[in-house]
Amino acid sequence: MTKLDIPFGRPWIEDLERDAVMEVLSGHILTHGPNCHAFEEGFAKMMGGGHAVSTSSCMASLHLSWMDLGVGPGDEVLLPAMTHVATAHAVALTGATPVFVDSELTSGNMDLDDMAAKVTAKTKAIGIVHYVGIPIDMVKVMALAEKHGLKVVEDCALAVEARIDGTHVGLFGHTGCYSFYPVKHITCGEGGMLVSKDPETVKRIGEFRAFNYDRSGPGPKVPGLYDVKGLGMNYRMSEMQAALGRVQLTRLPDIMRIREANFRALQSGLNAIDGVRVLDSGEDRLKSSFYCVTMLLEGDLAAKRNDIALALNERGVGTSIYYPHPIGRLRYYRDKFGYDANGFPGATAIADNAIALPCGPHLGVKDMEDIADCMPEVVTAI
Repeated sequence: MTKLDIPFGRPWIEDLERDAVMEVLSGHILTHGPNCHAFEEGFAKMMGGGHAVSTSSCMASLHLSWMDLGVGPGDEVLLPAMTHVATAHAVALTGATPVFVDSELTSGNMDLDDMAAKVTAKTKAIGIVHYVGIPIDMVKVMALAEKHGLKVVEDCALAVEARIDGTHVGLFGHTGCYSFYPVKHITCGEGGMLVSKDPETVKRIGEFRAFNYDRSGPGPKVPGLYDVKGLGMNYRMSEMQAALGRVQLTRLPDIMRIREANFRALQSGLNAIDGVRVLDSGEDRLKSSFYCVTMLLEGDLAAKRNDIALALNERGVGTSIYYPHPIGRLRYYRDKFGYDANGFPGATAIADNAIALPCGPHLGVKDMEDIADCMPEVVTAI
């Protein structure tokens, strides 16, 4: 057995990034500086529209979005059952009640019929997640939201460069929220971005993420003098992070080209194996971000998910799980809100029977072929 060396994720960091960070460290402005502004402008330009404000994380962007919308106690927010816990935490922190929507098994995204069925008089908003970068049909989501007078926030943590009919995800709802964690499409080490079509929303949230300072008083602008308009957070990005992100943005075209080629190669190899199906949008108009390759194990293979993942790890293939539980099955949410074990068959199937495989730019098509080639032997050996 040949041992492979295929890690799940690895950031693409070279001397350009290191030099950019060292240039910041050689100066005297480490926050509130030009790199954050330039990164925001560059990110909005990449998206092809909207206005952007940098934050400390995607969860910070989500929390700011819900606070801006005034979501709070007594409100319900529809969220996917299959997502990272940060999606739910950002809502729970406001005092609102998350109401979980099941997943459909083609893309892993929220089931639109279940979403519609769970709208009540208390529903104030919908929190969308583009599952592993596969876009949900936002045209249909926005039609449902408009019908019921609901606001929409898009969690685009894994969805940089995902598009619907040519429009970047994150530009459909009130805001779109992005992550720059190390294994994401581009990284700042940690960090996030919030985007909106409405410049006033971005201006308002930009002030709120920095304590809600008000320096607009009369007279000369004396350093250190300010008022505070209301509650605010400290959710800012540093200049070092932004400098890293600016360089990463220049790599994005190459990153996306490699990701798509890798995804297609591995998808082709895996779909030829009985009991293995790769999740995808199924529609050309819904362009994925190709974050990872999620293979759903079906039939007799479904119960062997953990054993198959461990066997792949032993072969040197990095794997992950997106995500290990429907959110309501996590202890905190189960204890606080209760959980119907039979209420989320789609999300449960993905949580219990899927394996995420790598397709990032640290790898090539040959690596994808190696993964696909070893799969039949791994599957039959379990």
